[in-house]
Amino acid sequence: MTAGVVLTGGASRRLGVDKAGLVLPDGETLAMRAWRLLGSACDPVVEAGPGRTPAPTVCEDPPGAGPVAALLAAVAVVGAPIVVLACDHPAMDAALIGRLADHDGDTLIPICGGRPQFVCARYGPEAIADLRGALERGDSSFRSLVLGPERMLSEARWRALAGPDTFADVDTAADAARFGIDLPAPVLHLPE
Repeated sequence: MTAGVVLTGGASRRLGVDKAGLVLPDGETLAMRAWRLLGSACDPVVEAGPGRTPAPTVCEDPPGAGPVAALLAAVAVVGAPIVVLACDHPAMDAALIGRLADHDGDTLIPICGGRPQFVCARYGPEAIADLRGALERGDSSFRSLVLGPERMLSEARWRALAGPDTFADVDTAADAARFGIDLPAPVLHLPE
């Protein structure tokens, strides 16, 4: 079976609060939802982050190095192929996660609105080697990955499995409101 890694360690700079702990209207946190979706199709599942799920945790080295380093830390523990899922996709669909996990090729990256969805994708050994090499050269971006047609899941193909909001993420207060997520009240720091 394909392994999975849920990414919960992002800095959430645009939103200003930890996304992983945000609670959906049904009472489930974004992190727990992502963990549950991955667990429906992947085994084992690890968390790259601070421990917001029951999954074993891994941490990128150095801490805060980003999602490529987090993916590689997970691969060091569970191997490849691996499906990666960022926790901030509240409308992610289990059928799409299943499609990624069951892919019989090396790597499969959905395309949405013309853009690769690197943090909801399947990475095989060849792509992992490419990303490791890029990271060693100082490039910590998924964009270093060469995307040929064999590595892409077209929008038409994933839309046959999942809804139009599948790749919507929670980056702003407006995004949170759209999904019925209440943000915590800001903490005021008064001068002493």
